[in-house]
Amino acid sequence: MTVTKGSTYIMANTSEASVSASRPRIPKPSELSKLRSQIQAVEDMEDMSANVAMDAAYVEEDNTDQTPVVLPFARPLKNMSEIRHFFRTNQTPIYFIGATPVNLLGLDRWVRKFSYITYYDGWDGHHPRVFTPSEKPYVEFQSAEEINNWLLENPEVREYIDSRRTPGGPRPKIAMVFFDEETEAICEELGYDLILPSAELRNELDSKIVTTRLGNEAGAPSVPNILGRANTYKELQKLADKANLGSDLVVQTPYGDSGKTTFFITSEETWNQYSKYIIDEDIKVMKRINNRPVAVEAVLTHCGTVVGPILTELAGYKELTPYKGGWCGNEMHPDVLNDSQRHRATELVRRVGDGLRKTGYKGFFEVDVLVDTDTDDVYLGELNPRISGASAITNVTAGAYADIPLFLFHLLEYLDVEFSIDVDEINERWEEMSGADIWSHMIIKETDDIVQYITHAPRTGNYVLDSKGKLQFVRPALDWHQLQNHKEAFFLRIYGVEDYRWKGADLGILVTKAKLQFTGKKKTRLSIDAKHLISSIRSQYRGIDVPPAESDDK
Repeated sequence: MTVTKGSTYIMANTSEASVSASRPRIPKPSELSKLRSQIQAVEDMEDMSANVAMDAAYVEEDNTDQTPVVLPFARPLKNMSEIRHFFRTNQTPIYFIGATPVNLLGLDRWVRKFSYITYYDGWDGHHPRVFTPSEKPYVEFQSAEEINNWLLENPEVREYIDSRRTPGGPRPKIAMVFFDEETEAICEELGYDLILPSAELRNELDSKIVTTRLGNEAGAPSVPNILGRANTYKELQKLADKANLGSDLVVQTPYGDSGKTTFFITSEETWNQYSKYIIDEDIKVMKRINNRPVAVEAVLTHCGTVVGPILTELAGYKELTPYKGGWCGNEMHPDVLNDSQRHRATELVRRVGDGLRKTGYKGFFEVDVLVDTDTDDVYLGELNPRISGASAITNVTAGAYADIPLFLFHLLEYLDVEFSIDVDEINERWEEMSGADIWSHMIIKETDDIVQYITHAPRTGNYVLDSKGKLQFVRPALDWHQLQNHKEAFFLRIYGVEDYRWKGADLGILVTKAKLQFTGKKKTRLSIDAKHLISSIRSQYRGIDVPPAESDDK
């Protein structure tokens, strides 16, 4: 068997061939192994039951003939106690759909009838709120949107959603990170509500040019810049001179991942290296600054913009990703910014929310903020009009447990409920709490140039560094919300036994209450403990090398 290798592909297992019904089919060794794993997992669930039992959101009515009586508020929700009550008694089915549930994992602790529909299931069917189709034919997905659309159209998924609908009750609500116009059409046909701003509006806001103009109008300025076009190095210099940007320039094109559409130009030589990506494009030309980038998530409600915690990012570490500059995680800790910088960053994000309101946008968004380390100025970097990778730890902050997780403000905007909250008071309190907690997560990719059929993989659950410093599996767990200290970690497996791994594949996600980066005299690097965690998890993956595909020229 040969497998196509590529960093943009999501590999699915090949479906098994049908067999004659005239005799019982003999199970393959791999299937027997699966059965044994399922038996073991059922036994493991006894250990997990204490985690499940503590959250009323996990309790469902098995008897569908008995509908619980929930008395709705006759007035708008006006405080956190009433909002928490609303979500704990929620009767609207809400689904997060994606390749994995990582972005919003754990919100089912807060919201009744909140479930996850995913392509990969790190719990092998034993998470009570994660559903994965059992039949997954081999598919080479080219994007996250394709995965989500495939899931929505899958017969098993549709049956799963429809079986949980109450006749005459509310329509199912669907949330996801990436979607397109096809996603909207599928949801419309199936009678689902996609509780996100329109794909058309999101695509427009994804433009770095549009973001810059929006920020300028809202009082959230970017790094000193000028917008325009340049088809020669001389034209680029002339454009930069108009804004007194100097000769050390950063040039961005409107769309695409910033790591692939941002170019550092200092001379005609570097212009010639990147000009094919810049010519005939609208561009943003910026002065190059020394900066500290941070990520801030927020939710635009009709009461104002609720601003979440401030996180720094992990990017480009060769231990985690083979891609230069590639994002591979986030950290939240007291030293990300000082009090003054934190306040100004919060205010900048609130102003971006004010600008978004004029476009008709509502709900969740993320802002990349740049702090100039030479001048201490705070600038708007980029706008991501969606749930982001940082969401995984945004929802477990001290502020979230004092009030509600940030994403629940998004749900309030899209559910049939009236509410009135003091956003200024929430932001003030959350800003004070933002330096009181430590959370980090990292995405562990395959970094070796290999293609392997996986025969052994680490389990999803809680791990601990023992007295000898060895990472040990402790117990199955549903999420990372119960981690207590820096010696503990939660690992969410993505690729498991009988899947394939290749250079660039996401193996899994590790969450911990420890800082993963150390800022030395010369530069910031992964901490010794972070490298130990990575190598410990990676060592648990083993497999059989797959020979390269044979050439068609033979």
